[in-house]
Order: sequence, then structure tokens, then C-alpha cells
Amino acid sequence: MRTAYSVETVRTAERALMARLPDGALMQRAAAGLAAACADLLGGVYGRRVVLLVGSGDNGGDALYAGARLARRGAGVSAVLLAGDRTHPGGLAALRRAGGMVVHPDAAADAAGAAIDRADLVVDGVVGIGGKGGLRPDAAPLAERAARSRAAVVAVDLPSGVEADSGEVRGAAVRADLTVTFGAHKPGLLIDPAREHAGTVRLIDIGLGPELPAAPELEALQHADVAALLPVPAAESDKYRRGVVGIAAGSARYPGAAVLAVSGALRGGAGAVRYVGPAGQAVLARFPETLVSDRGPHEAGRVQAWVVGPGAGDDAGAVAEVLATDVPVLLDADGLRLASRDAVRARTAPTLMTPHAGEAAALLGVAREEVEAARLAAVRELAARYRATVLLKGSTTLVADPDGGPVRVNATGTPWLATAGSGDVLSGLAGSLLAAGLAPRDAGSVAAYLHGLAGRLAAHGAPIAAHDVADSIPSAWQDVQE
Repeated sequence: MRTAYSVETVRTAERALMARLPDGALMQRAAAGLAAACADLLGGVYGRRVVLLVGSGDNGGDALYAGARLARRGAGVSAVLLAGDRTHPGGLAALRRAGGMVVHPDAAADAAGAAIDRADLVVDGVVGIGGKGGLRPDAAPLAERAARSRAAVVAVDLPSGVEADSGEVRGAAVRADLTVTFGAHKPGLLIDPAREHAGTVRLIDIGLGPELPAAPELEALQHADVAALLPVPAAESDKYRRGVVGIAAGSARYPGAAVLAVSGALRGGAGAVRYVGPAGQAVLARFPETLVSDRGPHEAGRVQAWVVGPGAGDDAGAVAEVLATDVPVLLDADGLRLASRDAVRARTAPTLMTPHAGEAAALLGVAREEVEAARLAAVRELAARYRATVLLKGSTTLVADPDGGPVRVNATGTPWLATAGSGDVLSGLAGSLLAAGLAPRDAGSVAAYLHGLAGRLAAHGAPIAAHDVADSIPSAWQDVQE
């Protein structure tokens, strides 16, 4: 499992470690890892042109010390000093001793631009992990020039201009091909929109592990974590022990939503699916194993979890009935709009809400752009307001519990999943995992992981439909277990 920690947590850990190490040892560890990553990206150092964009503080020092190491191996290294006399003195001295060149602030605009145009590699050491807001006016044109050049761009710890704790990008920011981060991932490296600026992320172990707390800010599941959570049937399992999920979805206008939600539940390992709603014939035509009822959720029979809302139109009665049950409930799509917040908050059984950014914005009473710009804050706020676990869909899916704790983040998806009905499949998949006994946070994060992986397997870089995603869930499940 990958974990990410806040800036303050990382700094506290660094202080504790530095107190036991010789002066400067931690920075040298970081610089050595950064230099090695740069060399790997270049495929060779001798004769290559490297430009360092150097701000104040330790971030710039890491870049300077790494540049000195590259210069000693035969690279032509130039440092653009954006902080004047606040440049890290030890790093600057090391670069000069190694034969590196310095572009002075009074000549930065022309000389720096020319150096970037000729460079094979640009190292972004402008702003550290404590930076707020976008790049300053003197740094923004250099970042833009680097983006237009043929040079690869490597960010030191975090792309300058993005916010480490929130993943927000509030102005101009560096777009890196590679981000070399030290000691621990920072939340902004895992959450969009900042994640888009980070490129490939390489974590350098500098010894912080023992100093970091057990509970991170973010968790990102990997194959082994998902495999450990998957509800695999045992020898004595039957359809009821595997979990029966109820699906209250679809309408005369949107019968396909019911079909797709049922497909996600069946492909997600449900022992049985009970469907309630007006799309029973369409569901049976595609999935004859479904148990169909037209008498409402209370009369459908026993289930271990409910999914309500996909394509439901204005059927508020079914939503209210489901919320009144004592089993886990997943609210999606129209169910999010029709559900009473008080009814959700009053539930004693778990609730999992699965909005996309537009639905989250409507629930919070803000613009969609506000949610997309600050996804971590939005998912935490929704979870707190509704006292429910919230899965915020998007390029990086976030899952937050109402009582706080680490937010789960998932990035297995593909842009090809942005297709009608994909969310209905996810709802059914997550509902099947709730019925199998997974806690809402586990059900949501495992479903998002499998759903994203299924999308990748189905797409292979080509257009797909939602039913293709559902059909690929078993393959994703198998890949995770292998």
C-alpha cells in the first residue's frame, strides 16, 4: 500500500531524524537519490546539458547538490538562481566546486531561457513542499519555457506551484515528466489536479519510515492489498453466504441503468441479485438469474445490502424505503438527489455515497469547478455532512469515512471510462462487495480499483461502452489475485 503524509507530518519526521544524523546528511541522501533518478532518465550523464531552476531553502539545496553530482560525472550544469542571496549556500558552493555554472538573477530572463532551450534536462527546485499558490511571476515564464522545450523536466519533491497537502493548483505550475519525492509521498502527488503535473513519481527512501505515524493522510491500495480484501468463496459457501444484493434502479426512461447496475453486481461476485423496479423485463432478458420483484424494496426478500438510485428518475419512495432498512446502502445518481440528508444521517447501518463532481457540487451547494479544484476537501466535507462514507468519482477516485482517518485514493482508471453507464456498473460492483461483508471504505476502494482496472483491460486505448467494463471485471479480479 502506498501512503501519503501531510507537510507538517513529514517535517516533524525530518526534524526527528536529523537530530540523530550528522549535519547535512539528510540532504545528501536526498541529493544522491535525485541525481541517480536524473541519470537514469537521461540514460547517461557525460556531455548532457542540465539546467537547475533554484529557489530558496532546502528544495533548492537538493537541486544544487544533485547538480554538483551530475557535474562531477561530466554533465554541463547551469543553475538559474531565482532567490538571489537566499540561495542555499552549501549547495551553491558544491555546484561551483564541481564546475557548474551560475546564471545570476540580473541576467536570468535571457540567459536562463537560452539555457533551457539547449538543455537535455531541467530540474525544478523552485518551491518546496510548503509552497502555496501558483508560481511567482519570475518563475512562471521559465516553467512555461521548459514545458515547450525538448528537455525532460524533473521536479524535486513536488512540482513547483502545486499544493502538497490538498492537490490544488491555484495558478501557474511546473509540469514534470518525473517527480522525485523524498521519504514519503505527499497527498498532492496522488490527487488531481496536482497529480497531472507530477508525471511519474519516484519515491526515494531517506530513512523517514520509523519517524512517520501509523495513520497517513492518504492510502492507495495496490494489487496485494485488494487481493487480501476480495471476498473469495470457501468450500461451504452458498449464494446466500456470498451475499445477496438488492438493486432498486432504473425507470421507464432509463431501463439500461438497471441492467448495468445488475451486471456490475453479478460480475462483482454477488451470490444473488434481487432487482426491484420497472425495468424487470429488460434485466431478465440480459440476466435471467436475477430475482425480480415489482412490489417494492420492503417486499423484495432478504438482502445483505441495497444499491439505490441509478436511473431512478423521480422515484423518491424507493429511496426512502431503502434508507429505512437496517442493512448497508449505496446511494448513487438520482438516489443522491432524492435522499433526505436527515434520513442518511439518522441511519445506524453503513451508507456509501458515490457522487461524481457535479453531483457532489449540488450536494455541497457549490460550483462543480470548486469540487474539481479541491477534491480532497470536498470528499471530506461531504462525508462529514452526511455521516456517510463518500466515494468521489473522477480521474482519481477518493473514498472518505465520516469519522476521518486516511482517505483512500485510486488512480487505476482510464479516461475511456468517461462513458454513459460506467458509474452504474461501479455502483453494482460496490454493492456486491457491501453485501459480501466489506466495510464501506473497503467496498468503495476495492470496487474503484477493480472498475478502473477493468476499464483499462477493456479499452486497450480504444473506445469502450459500460457493458464492456462490466464484462472485464472478472479479468481484473483474476489479475489482482495473480
